[in-house]
Amino acid sequence: MNPIRKRRLWMIAALVVASAIAVTLVALALQRNVAYLYTPAEVLGGQAGEAVSAGTAKFRLGGMVAEHSFKREEGSMEVRFAVTDGDAQLPVSYTGILPDLFRENQAVVATGHMRGDTFVAEQVLAKHDETYVPKEVADKMGLAHQKHGVQTPADAAADAP
Repeated sequence: MNPIRKRRLWMIAALVVASAIAVTLVALALQRNVAYLYTPAEVLGGQAGEAVSAGTAKFRLGGMVAEHSFKREEGSMEVRFAVTDGDAQLPVSYTGILPDLFRENQAVVATGHMRGDTFVAEQVLAKHDETYVPKEVADKMGLAHQKHGVQTPADAAADAP
């Protein structure tokens, strides 16, 4: 084989190996930072996976803050509330300052992990105005509404003559 061709072949092989290593490292880095969104029914029903149930995986919990579920611990920044999707409720524990717009019957997305039967939130995000619900939460809540035959304001407006 010609020495120039041999050198080109080694260069191409080295480039392919280096590219494969770079793609693998990027994929591993992104995988650690991915936080999937699940509803309380998916978590409690086991559809979120074993790592979520065991508390080893970090994920996002989305739904609505259940009515009459908000409790603040006296003398601390710890709060407890429940998140519901219409099918199930999951208790949430959070230590920190809640967003200004956080309140019951409002959409919320919390990032954290499971500890026993309680979701321990590291970050809590509340909706920013009266019409916004995160798309993933809205889609999953819409499925729960259809399942239970609940009519939403958008459905009522569509049914009006």
